[in-house]
Amino acid sequence: MAETLETAVAEPPVVVFEPRSRMAEGVRAYGLIAAMWLRSTMAYRASFVMTAFGNFAATAFDFVAIMLMFSHVDALGGYTLPETALLYGAAGTAFGLADLVMGSMDRLGRRVRDGTLDTLLVRPVPVLAQVAADRFALRRLGRITQGVLVLGYALVTLDIDWTFARVLMVPLMLLSGAAIFGAVFVAGAAFQFFAQDASEVQNSFTYGGNTLLQYPPTVFAKDLVRGVTFVVPLAFVNWLPALYVLGRPYPLDLPDRVAFLPPVVAALCWVVAGLAWRAGLRAYRSTGS
Repeated sequence: MAETLETAVAEPPVVVFEPRSRMAEGVRAYGLIAAMWLRSTMAYRASFVMTAFGNFAATAFDFVAIMLMFSHVDALGGYTLPETALLYGAAGTAFGLADLVMGSMDRLGRRVRDGTLDTLLVRPVPVLAQVAADRFALRRLGRITQGVLVLGYALVTLDIDWTFARVLMVPLMLLSGAAIFGAVFVAGAAFQFFAQDASEVQNSFTYGGNTLLQYPPTVFAKDLVRGVTFVVPLAFVNWLPALYVLGRPYPLDLPDRVAFLPPVVAALCWVVAGLAWRAGLRAYRSTGS
């Protein structure tokens, strides 16, 4: 009996802690880094308010240009101003959400060039989370606010035959669109591992894609519409789901059920972006500085 007690005291029970999943580590690291930048931003609240308003005003000029266009025409590619506003608001809101969360990815090329990416590689958290949260800019809420206001105007003005599917389509469109844009941000950043001065190439698909989706697909050539549907599937951000809400046919004569595919397309985009990111990270070679 005494020997058993001595053994129990000498050999304490081993408690095994399961390691945190890689994704959970990334989310936690992202939150901590973003919170740090948020505290830094809130230390100068007047500056934050002015920059957020400036971001709001700068993006609002895009819609002002569309309004001026409609002051001379009744329809653009067969679409009225409220219908175009729906496309604009959906694209702007989805892109704004992705830009808020992943907008710092375009700085990766600079880190690769000057070697500061090495400091992120030695930390025990995913590099993707660190790069995405770097210089987290809350001022980007101005873009989201402007997109939501335009979207609200469109939904109130349009005479839509609301069904449960159409009501569900609105939040589905915004969240899936943000996820698709986020995947494009990551894929573009992965390309910068190989071409360090390629931030403008990335911007052509992110900021340029947002501008493209603000207008009806009928104003573009069918080859371009096919490209953003089957090659870089930006059409699933707002064109396909928004046209379903409006009850309009898609220019490529696709069936209505494809409007419900944005979550699937977003998941596939993230798989491709994740593979591209891993390939780029493996190919990275330090500057040695």
